[in-house]
Amino acid sequence: MRVARNILLVALCCQATTALVTPTRHHAIANPSVMAPRTRLSSDAAAEVPRGGDQNQGGGTATIPNEVFNLIKSIVGAGVLSLPAGVAAFGNAPSAIAPAALLIGAMGAISAYTFGLIGRVCRKTNTMSYAEAWDVSVGKKSSFIIAFSCFIDCWFGNLSYSMILADTMVNLLSSVGIVATRTQSLLGVTGIVLLPLCLMKNLASLAPFSLIGIVGMLYTMFAMAMRYFGGAYASGGKYLATALAAPVFGANGAKAALSAKSLILTCMLSNAYIAHFNAPKFLAELKDNTMSRFYQVIGWSFGASVLIYGAMTAFGFLTFGAASNGLILNNYSTNDFLMSMSRIAVAISVTGSYPLLFSGTRDGLLDLFKVSQEKRDNSLFNKITLGVLAGTTLAAAKLTDLGLVASVGGATFGTALVFIYPAVMFLKTQKGKSSFETKLCKVIAALGVVMGAVGTKLALQDI
Repeated sequence: MRVARNILLVALCCQATTALVTPTRHHAIANPSVMAPRTRLSSDAAAEVPRGGDQNQGGGTATIPNEVFNLIKSIVGAGVLSLPAGVAAFGNAPSAIAPAALLIGAMGAISAYTFGLIGRVCRKTNTMSYAEAWDVSVGKKSSFIIAFSCFIDCWFGNLSYSMILADTMVNLLSSVGIVATRTQSLLGVTGIVLLPLCLMKNLASLAPFSLIGIVGMLYTMFAMAMRYFGGAYASGGKYLATALAAPVFGANGAKAALSAKSLILTCMLSNAYIAHFNAPKFLAELKDNTMSRFYQVIGWSFGASVLIYGAMTAFGFLTFGAASNGLILNNYSTNDFLMSMSRIAVAISVTGSYPLLFSGTRDGLLDLFKVSQEKRDNSLFNKITLGVLAGTTLAAAKLTDLGLVASVGGATFGTALVFIYPAVMFLKTQKGKSSFETKLCKVIAALGVVMGAVGTKLALQDI
């Protein structure tokens, strides 16, 4: 049984790597708030001008491989490091990874479908952004919902990143013999690194960090695979004695997924696949942007993301079981050089991505309070930056369970952005028509509501 499982895990890694090595010419920021300009085309103009380019080009200039690579960069982030804890929320036996893999695949498929729905809504309503599509299909009176969701979702991302940096810096300092508390590490990295980056007016120079992030995740996946297959943390393993959390396994296997606690992993996955604010951008920039070509981009991108998530979740959970930390790197020994390099890679990735995501948090807050562009001067920019960063740092200092933050964020706004909003927009464009797809969208929206309510309750009940 173990041999078969090992063969499966190797196959997952190989397929994920193959999907990621496609070269790219341009960068797509993994930030929900970075949307196309909020200008609606008239019906006549929209019929004549393809979205994202002129009539002769039929869209933008990005090829399918370009778009696939950039969309994977938008989807896959440090949040994957919390997924093993999602499995541990309901199971503690190795067989629990089987239903977890099914959940990872199912959530990826639904997320891919709703990502495509947004593109279809933008095309039908002649719009160029998620927010604009909502305004036209649902109504401007409820546009604050999108602004609030953008702000909260980006803020949850910054909170998670601050928590990751706090834990990572403590472990990295410990590996070189420096003792520091989690709060000291967080305040240090925030004041010395994050604050200057978040005060930057031009973030173009940080774009390469997105590529570094993907490389870092790939390295971490292979490092976790080596430690699992090598048995370094198993009984008698080289690093078992110095592991920050020793493996714990029990009898709750595949059947444990039938419990309500499996919704915690489901809610984490709602947030893990989120890239939906950028769906109009990817459609607009695709060369010869027919819907069939757009679906190819979605299929390859979400398919590769499913494989990466499945592999990293399996390696983490099968190594540590029920002891899997909300940030799985916190389980590995500080004496383990291979995993220390993973911590460095993740820290660099998160640090470079932090101000890009923070820009979405700040802009989302200003949009929520309808602050005009004329009033967004440097003084207000700096005050908002200091205030929001201080609040985020305070919250990160108090919260230590990354899995909790990921599950609550996913249960609330993750499910809304991925399940509910796209389905609602699509149903509004159908104007009361009944079909299999409209029924499916109603089911998806209802599922999002139920998952959000139950998942939030389960995630918070152990606090």
